[in-house]
Amino acid sequence: MVRKLKFHEQKLLKRVDFLNWEALDHNLHELCILRHYRVQRYEDYTRYNRLTRAMRDLARRLRDLPEHDPFRVRASAALLGKLYSVGLMPTQSSLLLCDTVKASSFCHRRLPVVLVRLSMAQHLRAAVAFVEQGHVRVGPHVVTDPACLVTRAMEDLITWVDSSRIKRHVLNYGNERDDFDLDV
Repeated sequence: MVRKLKFHEQKLLKRVDFLNWEALDHNLHELCILRHYRVQRYEDYTRYNRLTRAMRDLARRLRDLPEHDPFRVRASAALLGKLYSVGLMPTQSSLLLCDTVKASSFCHRRLPVVLVRLSMAQHLRAAVAFVEQGHVRVGPHVVTDPACLVTRAMEDLITWVDSSRIKRHVLNYGNERDDFDLDV
């Protein structure tokens, strides 16, 4: 037997349901991906899931069309080209590859993950901190949102901000720092 709960304990337990734990069973895979890629907002992950579902549905509808239909050829080429340029697929070979794209494919194209892959950060935690603190720019724009998706074309434009201490440290380490160029 357990003792009878006091009034304030009953009030606290009204908000918690200890009997229904179904939500945790389905979320285990999601939580692993959220932790692995350091996704801070759950809304981003649900948006990635929605995009992959829509993309798979579109690819399935295109596959159902006749093989030599001109619309199917044009639309499938456009879809495969877009997915390849975003970096979600390794090649543009067939619509069957669209089924392999998942929400983690979108997470793999986030800016902190690309920073780690380009060896601009040692681990994902530091990469997220660099982005949030404003040390990274993509092209001429400073990016402070770690949820920024980086396409294949944008990968070459990722650099440090000119006034960043990290850039200064990297240049000092490689003996490439010029005091005239850096005004900081």
